[in-house]
Amino acid sequence: MSVWNNFNDAESPAFSLIPKGTLVKIRMIIKPGGYNDPSQGWLHGWATRGDTGAVYLNGEFVVLEGKYARRKLWSLIGLQSAKGPAWSQMGRSFIKGILNSAHALHPDDMSAAAQQGRCIESFGDLDGVVFAGKVDWEKDGYGEDKAVIKVPIMPDHPQYREVMGAMTSASTAVTPAHLVAAAQGADAATNAPSTRPAWAH
Repeated sequence: MSVWNNFNDAESPAFSLIPKGTLVKIRMIIKPGGYNDPSQGWLHGWATRGDTGAVYLNGEFVVLEGKYARRKLWSLIGLQSAKGPAWSQMGRSFIKGILNSAHALHPDDMSAAAQQGRCIESFGDLDGVVFAGKVDWEKDGYGEDKAVIKVPIMPDHPQYREVMGAMTSASTAVTPAHLVAAAQGADAATNAPSTRPAWAH
């Protein structure tokens, strides 16, 4: 009998979670949930509304380089919860960290350019963003461990440049010039580099 008809003797798949604390360079993909709330500025269906009424972004994170390249992790980014503001505050902090990491912005940098870099026009601006993150574990709905991304790694972390690699130099070369032009409302923006952040090219 062909081995393609009988899988009893096939090797069991070898799969282990990415270890806790591993730093990875990742691309975030938002899986649209079709939920809009114009009063909140949530448009174009990026948000998801769960059965409990909680609203979140459904994030898929793809490891881009290294030992775990092409592995995927999933995490929810809280936007609103009937239980109180804590979940949305965590979500806002997480997105702020993503923007700091993606744009190579020091978390204490409050310059006009840095503040502009922490603003988005829509959640679509986060779809495809590349940043550095730290792997953690949490329990899934079946009580099993799963790997997630909860903490973005920012430029003040000693391993940030090592994790981001060439992306760091690309980000610092392109993004700040654009952000400075935007913050100043400069006519010189016509002579500035591409207005798309480095991770969007």
